[in-house]
Amino acid sequence: MRFYFFNLYNFFILCFFTTFARMNDVKWSESVILVDADYVDKVAFDLTVNFERMLGRRIPQADMAQWLECVALDGGLREGSHQTQAVFIHDKGHQQLDNFHPGRYSELDGQAFSGRLGEFLLSSVTVEELVTKDDLFIDSLQVIANAAEVKKLMVIADSEHIYNKVREALHDVDPDKHITVFTMQPMPSGNYRQEILGYSLMAALGIHSEELNKMS
Repeated sequence: MRFYFFNLYNFFILCFFTTFARMNDVKWSESVILVDADYVDKVAFDLTVNFERMLGRRIPQADMAQWLECVALDGGLREGSHQTQAVFIHDKGHQQLDNFHPGRYSELDGQAFSGRLGEFLLSSVTVEELVTKDDLFIDSLQVIANAAEVKKLMVIADSEHIYNKVREALHDVDPDKHITVFTMQPMPSGNYRQEILGYSLMAALGIHSEELNKMS
């Protein structure tokens, strides 16, 4: 998948995350993917280690574009000329996702790609010292979920630590919105759909069901 730069979007998304007074001025797409990048990278690493041992072969880095498309499909998006924003929140000391390609935030930030589900606009947001990543993620989640233009929201949070905060943040969101929370195992439900994060990551890592069936 060919990535290309898109004008001005990154500037506005950074203004949103660094100046909370302007958060409601951001123009969102109808579909948004909000990602705790450090968490999803850790999950991808764990899957890689486990499946390399099980399958007896090297697992390549996850294809970023394929993963985002799989997440969007699991989140209810279908083929068409859609526009989806993907926002990666990460700790200041981390320069890249080690288990994805492309993975460097400098390579992802302000980039876009087009596929069968339309155009994806990517942006990375660094957690600064004045706020914790958990707080930034939840604040961002609330703003995006309540933005009138957002119809579909896909959430990849560190469900091992802040799932209850995610559940609370989405409690009063418009029930007509199509929200999907991705976790590694079924969690207590809320007013949103749940999907298993591992399935989209396995597809992006090139782990095929045929291989797993042969082992059973």
